[in-house]
Amino acid sequence: MFANTPKPPYYAVIFSSLKSSDNSDYEEIAKKMVELVKSQDGFLGYESLRDENGFGITVSYWRDLNSIKKWKSNVEHKKTQQKGKELWYKKYKIRIAKVEQEYGFERL
Repeated sequence: MFANTPKPPYYAVIFSSLKSSDNSDYEEIAKKMVELVKSQDGFLGYESLRDENGFGITVSYWRDLNSIKKWKSNVEHKKTQQKGKELWYKKYKIRIAKVEQEYGFERL
């Protein structure tokens, strides 16, 4: 599904990851993180996918950089980040970008 974002400018956090073979608790905790992030001030929405080889990309959209910083420092999120480093991911990379323009197409 497409995130329902406002008119730019806003920010995108792009989380690219490669999962390891240890996926214990991953789905359950990922669902909790989605519910938690939805309650964060400045969160606008997200889009996410993962392929059969374990490579995934999640793009979360934010009103401003301060909102992103607050989410990064959220206690529950920090615990989950640590578990991800220890168990779930072989590798990940995070990029933050300012969205200056958006356009699209939709067939009705």
